[in-house]
Amino acid sequence: MKISFFVLFLFIASSVFAQATVREQFEKINTVADAQKYVDANANLKPAILHLDNRKDSSLIDKRLLKQNKGDVFAVGYVTYKVIDAKESVQFRSSYIFLDGGALSNSEVDSLKNIIMKKISEGVAWDKLSDQYTMDGNTTHGDTGWFFGPEMLPAEFQTAVQKHKLGEVFFVDVPEKQWHYIVKKTYDDDFKKEITVLKSNGR
Repeated sequence: MKISFFVLFLFIASSVFAQATVREQFEKINTVADAQKYVDANANLKPAILHLDNRKDSSLIDKRLLKQNKGDVFAVGYVTYKVIDAKESVQFRSSYIFLDGGALSNSEVDSLKNIIMKKISEGVAWDKLSDQYTMDGNTTHGDTGWFFGPEMLPAEFQTAVQKHKLGEVFFVDVPEKQWHYIVKKTYDDDFKKEITVLKSNGR
């Protein structure tokens, strides 16, 4: 009888120790479908799949989760989290005046740059200057709208806007195309991050 009790104890103990921890189970979960299977199979641990966006979710735990990368697993107290998916995007916005080096000499381009910069420093409205001087026929008073990627504006243009701060005025040149821009950064960069997170009680 003592032997049977001992065998039973070993069986129960081995079953308990063999059970994977929440973290170990989370390490094997890589897709939303996997996460949903875990949710369905572990209702007692109150699991959930969260969809968070940095522009609308602002609680302290949301902010911490939004700092994580895809695949990260970590615990806060007695709750474990895994970032199943993460997507980031950024957009820029500015105003510009375009000068065509194909129609103007280098000295004419430089002269116009100086004239326009002087008028900007004197407080002349940007939309008036763009309407007067820009040479690409835009009808937006030089406003780029929100943009990202070289298919919308030259890579040199985007790189320069990204490096400058809100309100700064600067030059962008695209020598191989003889394009010249006077640019003003009119908005802070619009950064967006969306994540999908699996959470569960337990560690």
